[in-house]
Amino acid sequence: MVDELADYDYTLPEELIARQPSERRDEARLMLLDRTSGQVTHHQIRDLPHLLSAGDRLVFNNSRVLPARLFGRRAATGGRWEGLYLQADELGTWRLLATTRGRVRPGEVIEVHPAAEPDSPRRLPLRLVARDAEGIWFVEPPPGADPIVSLLDFGTLPLPPYIERPLATAADQERYQTVYARHFGSVAAPTAGLHFTPELLSRCRDRGIDQSFVTLHVGVGTFRPIAVHRLEEHKMHSEWCEVPPETATECFQTRAQGGRIISVGTTTTRTLESAALRGTQLVFRGPTDLFIRPPWTFRAIDGLLTNFHLPRSSLLVMISALAGRDLVSHAYEVAIRERYRFFSYGDAMLIL
Repeated sequence: MVDELADYDYTLPEELIARQPSERRDEARLMLLDRTSGQVTHHQIRDLPHLLSAGDRLVFNNSRVLPARLFGRRAATGGRWEGLYLQADELGTWRLLATTRGRVRPGEVIEVHPAAEPDSPRRLPLRLVARDAEGIWFVEPPPGADPIVSLLDFGTLPLPPYIERPLATAADQERYQTVYARHFGSVAAPTAGLHFTPELLSRCRDRGIDQSFVTLHVGVGTFRPIAVHRLEEHKMHSEWCEVPPETATECFQTRAQGGRIISVGTTTTRTLESAALRGTQLVFRGPTDLFIRPPWTFRAIDGLLTNFHLPRSSLLVMISALAGRDLVSHAYEVAIRERYRFFSYGDAMLIL
C-alpha cells in the first residue's frame, strides 16, 4: 500500500497551470480513464453525454463561493491588512485567516474597505477578540452585521494562489462559480462543476442521465498542503456537508435500476462517502473530516469527474484510492505530454 506523501508527487511545467478560464465552460478537454482496461482516451467535456449511459446519475455540489477575501487597514497604525473569512459562530463572532505587519492585540480594530475601492469612505470595522494557536482570528463585526451581506458588499472571490491575480476580475466573478451554485458557504469553488453549462446539463438529461445535488462548503483546508510524510498521520480539515433525503432516494433508485452514480468533483465524493459510512440511508447533514486514501472501499460512487490536482494534495490521494496510484500516475504523465491544462480553470478527467 502506498502510504508516503512523496509517492503522490509529480513535476508540472509552469505553463500548464490554467490561470485564465477557457472562452467557454464546455471547451475544456476531457481525459477518460478506464479503471478496468487501464486505457486513456481523449475527448472534450461536451462529449460527456455520449461517454455515460442512460440511467446513470450525475451528482453535483451546489455550494456557492463566498466573496470571502477582505482588505483593510489597522485603525491604530494604518498598516495594510488582508483576511479570508471562514465562518461565523452562533454568537456572531467571525473566524478569519489574516495577515498584516506587526503584532495585533485583542481589542484592536481593522477597518475593512471594499476590495476594489481602497479609498472608499465606506468601512466595515472588525474588532479582534482573540487568535488561536493555528493563527485563526476571532473578530467581532458591527452589531447585527450579516456575514453574507457584508461579504457581498466588501469582499471579493478568493482565487487560488497559483492563479496569481491580485483581485478577481469580472470574468472570474462569473466563471469561478458553477451555473447551478445555490448555497453560499465555500471559500473555493468545487471546480469539476465549472465545466457545465445549462445546455450541457440539458443534453445530459435528454440522454437519460439523471442529476442530483449535495452540498459541501469547501473550507480553508483546500489551500493547505499535507504537512506530514506518512498519510496515516494526516488530520483532514472538517467541512460542513449535506446529502438531502431526495438525493439519497434518487441515488438508491439509480443503483437499484442498474445505473451508476457519477460524482462531479472530489467534494461531492467526500460528501457521499461520508454519508455512506453512517448507514444505509445515505441521508446526512453535518461536519465531515473524512480523509479518503488507499486502501478505500467506495460505497456511494461508481465514477468520478474531476480536474487535475496539485502534487502532494489530499485530492490526488483521493483519486488514487479510486483508480490506483500507478494508473493515476500514468494518466498524469499522459496529460502533461498532451498539454492538458491543470488545476481550477483547467481540463478534466472522467474516471470510470
